[in-house]
Amino acid sequence: ERGLASLGTTTAMAYGALLASTVCFAPRPPPLFAARPALRARVVAGTPYEQLTVGVVKERKERERRVAQSPESVALLVKKGFRVVVEQGAGADSLFGDDAYVEAGATVASREEAWGAHFITKINPPTREEAKLVGDRTLLAQINPSKNTELVAQLAGQGATVFALDMIPRLLSRGQTYDTLSSQTNIAGYRAVVEASHAFGRFFAGQMTAAGKVPPAKVLVLGCGVAGLAAVQTAKNLGALVSAYDVRPVVREQVESLGGSFLSVEYEEDGDGGGGYAKEMSDGYKAAEQAMLTEAVADADIVITTALIPNRPAPTLVKAETVARMRRGSVIVDLAAQNGGNVEGTVKDSATSTPNGVTILGYTDLESRLPTTSSNLFGNNVAKFLLSVGPQTTGRQGEYEIDLEDDAVQGMLLVQAGATREPEAYVAPAPPPAQKDEAAAEAPPPEWRKYARDATRLSVLGGCLLAAGLSPDPKLAAMLTTFSLAGLAGFQAVLGVPPALHSPLMSVTNAISGMTAVGGIMLLPALAARPRGASQLLGAFALLVSSVNIAGGFLVTRKMLGLFRRPDDPKEYFSLYGAPTGLFLAGLAALSATGRAGGVGVAGLASGVLCIAAVAGLGKQKTARLGNTLGVAGVAFGVASTVCSQWLAGATAAGLAGVGGIAAAGAGSGLAIASRVGPTELPQTVAGFHSLVGAAAVATAVGEFLHLAPLGLLTPVSIGAIVAATYLGAITTTGSLVAFGKLNGALGSAPVSLPRRNLVNALLSAVSLWAAARMMRSPTLAVGRAALAACTAASLFVGAHATLAIGGADVPVVITCLNSASGWALCAEGFMLSSTLLTTVGALIGFSGALLTQDMCVAMNR
Repeated sequence: ERGLASLGTTTAMAYGALLASTVCFAPRPPPLFAARPALRARVVAGTPYEQLTVGVVKERKERERRVAQSPESVALLVKKGFRVVVEQGAGADSLFGDDAYVEAGATVASREEAWGAHFITKINPPTREEAKLVGDRTLLAQINPSKNTELVAQLAGQGATVFALDMIPRLLSRGQTYDTLSSQTNIAGYRAVVEASHAFGRFFAGQMTAAGKVPPAKVLVLGCGVAGLAAVQTAKNLGALVSAYDVRPVVREQVESLGGSFLSVEYEEDGDGGGGYAKEMSDGYKAAEQAMLTEAVADADIVITTALIPNRPAPTLVKAETVARMRRGSVIVDLAAQNGGNVEGTVKDSATSTPNGVTILGYTDLESRLPTTSSNLFGNNVAKFLLSVGPQTTGRQGEYEIDLEDDAVQGMLLVQAGATREPEAYVAPAPPPAQKDEAAAEAPPPEWRKYARDATRLSVLGGCLLAAGLSPDPKLAAMLTTFSLAGLAGFQAVLGVPPALHSPLMSVTNAISGMTAVGGIMLLPALAARPRGASQLLGAFALLVSSVNIAGGFLVTRKMLGLFRRPDDPKEYFSLYGAPTGLFLAGLAALSATGRAGGVGVAGLASGVLCIAAVAGLGKQKTARLGNTLGVAGVAFGVASTVCSQWLAGATAAGLAGVGGIAAAGAGSGLAIASRVGPTELPQTVAGFHSLVGAAAVATAVGEFLHLAPLGLLTPVSIGAIVAATYLGAITTTGSLVAFGKLNGALGSAPVSLPRRNLVNALLSAVSLWAAARMMRSPTLAVGRAALAACTAASLFVGAHATLAIGGADVPVVITCLNSASGWALCAEGFMLSSTLLTTVGALIGFSGALLTQDMCVAMNR
């Protein structure tokens, strides 16, 4: 966001823009001190957390309302073993009372005691007097070392250790977790829109009322880094017409994915200088750019500028004559006011008005105007970094140890025990590729090639359908029809889901995938309460863990959606929907008791429709909580229809009581687990629950094989479905467990993999194809056991190995991808058990999960 190697006149706004995923970092200041190679030595002994104290001190800078640790982050440190001492009243301006810190496990004490801790956490650089209080202990703060050379020298002279939080290597994938600059800049972009709306005299969203028409506000964002993209998203959510500009065309996709339009200069030149930086543009480009920006600014109601370069005057993007062309009542928010501003006429920390009635806001405390959220995010950044110092590279959990083999430590450690040091230089970005001579440029492909490719794909699809027609099973065509229609419904249901709802949507689809309970029920004994034999025991296990996932998953989704609620939101009465749900279930039971089988099919249909409606509901803020409620009803109908079908097939009351007991035990466990989960633990809880879905799919597949093989009822379709469910379920199980470990901090976030990992994963995945072929050639119990054992073991390894190779910052995308895989596993169960319900729900989750994965990749620039 803040870096730029060289500036032009108009193109000075071409700073090194961070994308939504924060893919670049600020340029390093010139070396302050000579590097000391001796400091590269690894520290031998670590210090247990129980022997260490973290101090939280009050910020005393003018207009600063944040605090370095919130009760939420303090609770995380205390849980891991640290003792935390909070200066009395440190969080008051952030709306955190001392009692909240005490409840989180901290001790509230005097200023001297807080500054006397082993670690002092702070937001802003300490004053000279505050630096004396650090003594020879460890300070974690934003230091800005190139500006505060005397402060750094003072701390070094005292023998202190200093971590400069603003020097995090941003190209480090896991560094995003510790990046205080990005988390705070994101808030500044959001707050800039809020301040603009307060100063603006109209609605952001357009309205058509009986009293007249109100046009939507036009918002222009200059610079598409973290702050710029946050401003784009916020203004769009408020209903404005949003446009944005950056010299690098690569950010177009980011802007458009958030609903904005990207402005282009009618001049063929790319501003990307490589490595995420912008380059100096040509004079011709600058002239064309100036003409375009002049018109765009004049047409806008609100302009937000974001080009801030640390320790250097901010580049001028909007000149006074351009401001003079804006309409009366327009608003400009200048996020670079602390360094002079991007707009001529900006006054630091003031709101000024021009002669033509344009308001220019030059506030430099935007983050502090949202002190609670800012402190929560800053505190989490610092706490997670502190917890990584040592365990990330040594592997010894619960011990603090400075190890310069850790890239994050290497980048942020400014002073070590009084010895000043300069982090190792990063490799310079590669120069942009040489432009090809126009004469040598390749001719565009002929138009017919696109149609030929489409025709080839359609031919392959038609061939696959005809191959399926070779099966003598008359149910296969009906199952494929169900699969296709449900897949299309799932694809359409998640189109255009806003990024804020990605996690709740992932959570609710995970809860719905607990329909693996249906397969477990069908394996349980019909006449006895207790399962006997391997097949029935596997069915009981599948039902148990599926019930844990269903109950816990829906409660986690409810908690996620609760984070979006405001205190003044109207009360909701979704509990009233329990009445029609109960009536339907009672009617289904009455029909089944009289031997009428039609109710089972109707209930299955209702289950599928409600599950589709649940996924669609999670696609919008105003219907998200309704969607979660519909999902609960949909899964309940699906399980109830399966139980009733078992009753109609001859199950006894004792057999159904056994089913109910297992399901109740699982649901109770899931609710107990989910009820204890805090807001910061919700994503990893979804991953943990998701591993249960995979385990249930494997158990059901193996159990069905053990049931069919002795009876000689295995067919090529059922064998293929059994192997597919085993392969996908096993990958989901271990992949989700690894994702849980990475998010929970039990595993390091750094990628780990064997050499040639893709080849290894491909060869092990091929074991499933071998297993299917072997079982089709010899569908006996002994051969099938050995083949499924090999398939399960290989697939478990693939799931763990593939996920371990992914950096911690990308784990949410991995979870969504695994969620899609669990949908395909559920589809395989549907084909295996000839269940249209499982096929419908599986296709819904598989297709919606795949599209959601794509959306998350776009939103995170992956």
